[in-house]
Amino acid sequence: MSLIEPGGIDCDIHPSVPSLKALHPYLSDHWRDIIIQRGMHELDSISYPVNAPLTCRPDWRLPGGAKPGSDLDALRRHALNPFQTSIAIANCLYGVQLLFSEDMGAGFAKAVNDWMAKEWLDKEPRLRASIVVPAQNPELAVEEINRVAPDRRFVQILMLVMGDQPLGKRHYWPIYAAAERHGLPIGIHAGSAYRHPVTPLGWPTYYTEDYAAQSAAFQQGLSSLICEGVFTKFPDLKVVLLESGFTWLPGHLWRLTKFWRGLRMEIPWVDRAPMEIVKSNVRLTITPCDGPPDGAAMEKLMEHMDSDELLLFSTDYPHWQFDNEDVIPAGLSRELVRKIMIDNPRATYARLTETVP
Repeated sequence: MSLIEPGGIDCDIHPSVPSLKALHPYLSDHWRDIIIQRGMHELDSISYPVNAPLTCRPDWRLPGGAKPGSDLDALRRHALNPFQTSIAIANCLYGVQLLFSEDMGAGFAKAVNDWMAKEWLDKEPRLRASIVVPAQNPELAVEEINRVAPDRRFVQILMLVMGDQPLGKRHYWPIYAAAERHGLPIGIHAGSAYRHPVTPLGWPTYYTEDYAAQSAAFQQGLSSLICEGVFTKFPDLKVVLLESGFTWLPGHLWRLTKFWRGLRMEIPWVDRAPMEIVKSNVRLTITPCDGPPDGAAMEKLMEHMDSDELLLFSTDYPHWQFDNEDVIPAGLSRELVRKIMIDNPRATYARLTETVP
């Protein structure tokens, strides 16, 4: 069993929409009629095939073949209680971003957010949630942010690491402006809208390749955010990389900084080294941990990270990223574990310090 700090804040859990029918009460009459007339299929996970072993730990699967993560009581038993969690942030990975119809995407985003509030947040006071947005259309995404943000139980805006364009493009800036205005971090989660191949070399053959390619997408996404000047334009914006891994960060930033120094005349708005920007504006969840298995190597890695404020606790429930309660990597001090589990999440998500009625 790994070191656990009681009262930790889990920054990445995944309640699942059990079926398209579950969203019917939260869809407008128009979209409900459309999906019935078209015979629309389920918009299943955008990054985890339902029946893949990685999608759910065997001991976390639900009876009767129910979709993993779709039962609140099971989430309490499996994720909240064993890890002594005080707050958990629900990131619903539903296929809103897969839809080519921007209006339909907005309709489904609204339904998912209302479903989350009614079926999960109203029933479990330890839960908070991320706002699902139709990133296909930033104008509609901002409308949804403005609609949902007054509910203080929503503490973040959820996007995917692979969408229509690189994350730093000005196409997305209205979303970032809304996030900064409402004091909400942007949570960038592993997953794809599948508009483009998930690797620079084209479409892979196997899910294994797809899943492994996510870390490369996070590297490119982070570079885009920095080089396009997002953090210069929005200096108070926080970005959280969810399920990105984190061992790649030091090497990637060393390389990016090297070329920034030689090519900074091309991007003069980047007036600080990339590592300094990351320290002030970017955070990463610890699960899945792609670090070395022994404590000494992890200690060396943390030295390379050069900050004890970058990592946030997460279980990634119900995904199979670890066994039993071994969610915290070996080699971390009690002080660092507390920062990862409590202090860093509170510093990242301003709304977590509020009392929610």
